[in-house]
Amino acid sequence: MRVYLLVLLIAAVVTYLLTPLARWCALRWGAITAVRDRDVHAIPTPRLGGMAMFGGLLVAFLMASRLPFLSGLFDNPRPILGIVGGAALVCALGVADDIWDLDWLTKLMGQVLAAGFLAWQGVLLYQLPIAGVLVGSPRTWVFITVVSVVVAMNAVNFVDGLDGLAAGVLAIGGAAFFLYAYLLTRGTSQGDYASLATLVLAVLVGICVGFLPHNAYPARIFMGDSGSMLLGFVMAAAAIVVTGQIDPLAVSDRVSFPAFVPIVLPLAVLVLPLLDMSLAILRRVVQGKSPFHPDRLHLHHRLLALGHSHRRAVAIMYVWTGVLAFGVAALAVWSTATVVVVTGVGVVVAALLTLGPLRGRTPTPVEASP
Repeated sequence: MRVYLLVLLIAAVVTYLLTPLARWCALRWGAITAVRDRDVHAIPTPRLGGMAMFGGLLVAFLMASRLPFLSGLFDNPRPILGIVGGAALVCALGVADDIWDLDWLTKLMGQVLAAGFLAWQGVLLYQLPIAGVLVGSPRTWVFITVVSVVVAMNAVNFVDGLDGLAAGVLAIGGAAFFLYAYLLTRGTSQGDYASLATLVLAVLVGICVGFLPHNAYPARIFMGDSGSMLLGFVMAAAAIVVTGQIDPLAVSDRVSFPAFVPIVLPLAVLVLPLLDMSLAILRRVVQGKSPFHPDRLHLHHRLLALGHSHRRAVAIMYVWTGVLAFGVAALAVWSTATVVVVTGVGVVVAALLTLGPLRGRTPTPVEASP
C-alpha cells in the first residue's frame, strides 16, 4: 500500500507544480473560456489543465518503473504503453480542442483512435467475471473496448461544468476503486500484490488531487477537454484491466460476489456522469437538436437552479459519488446485507442534502455545458 501511496503522491505533486505552467500556456495560446451570459465564472478563465494532469501521469509511471515492488509490471510494457500512449493521444486531442474548438466528428474520431490504440496494445475487455463468460471474437473484444472507453471519456466531459466537479468526482470514485482493486489483488494473488489496475488508479487519484487546488471554486484554471477526456480514458482503462485480470476460478467463495464488482464499480464511479450524459442526449434528440448542443439542464445546473450555491452543488455531487462508489467497493470487506443498510442510509442523507432545507432561496445562474 505504501508504494501505491507514494506513486499517488508523486502524481499529485507533479500535477500541482505543472498546473501554473499549463495556465501560462493557455494564456499564451489563447485557450481561454470566455464569459457568456449563461456562464457561472465571472472572468475569462484559461483551460488546458489536462496538460498538467498528463505530466503528472507520465512522471508517476516513470517513477513507478524504478520501484522494485512495481518493476515486474513493466516486464510486459504493452499494457502500460497502451495506457500512457492512449492518454497522450487523448490529451493532444483535448489540447487541440481547447485551443481551436474542434467539431464533434473530429473529436469522436480522435477518441476512437486513442481507444483503438489501447486495445491494440492488449488492454481489452475480453471476459466478464461471471461464470467465466467470454466475449465472442477478437473483433467483438475490440469493439466493446473502444465503445466503453469512448463513452467514459464523453461522460466525464459532460459532467465537467462546475469548478472542481469532474476532478473531485473522479478523485472520490477513483479512491473507492483503488481500495477495491488493492483488496481484490491481496485476496486473489499469492504473494505478489503488484497490480497494474491498482497502479493506474493510484495515478488517477493523484492527478485529480494535484489539480483540485487550482480548480476549486473560484477556479484559476479549467481542465478543459484535455483533462476531462484524459480522466475518462484512464478510468476506463483501469476498469478494463481489473475485469480482464480476474480469474473467476481463482476467487474464493467469500469474495466470489465481490469479484463481479469490476463490472458494477466503474458504473458506480461514473453513474452521475453517465446519467447526465444519457439524459442530455435523450433530451436534445427529443427536441430535434444535436446531442452535443449545449444547454442549461445538466444535473449540476439543476442543483444550482434548486438554490444551492456553487460550492454546495459540487459538494452534493461529491457525496452522491462517494455513497455509490464506496458502497459498491465495500462489498470486498463487508457482507451484502451490511453494505445495503449502510449505503441506504448514505442515499437518504444525500437525498436530504439535495432536496432539504440547506437550499438557498435564490437560484444561482447556471452555465451551459457540452
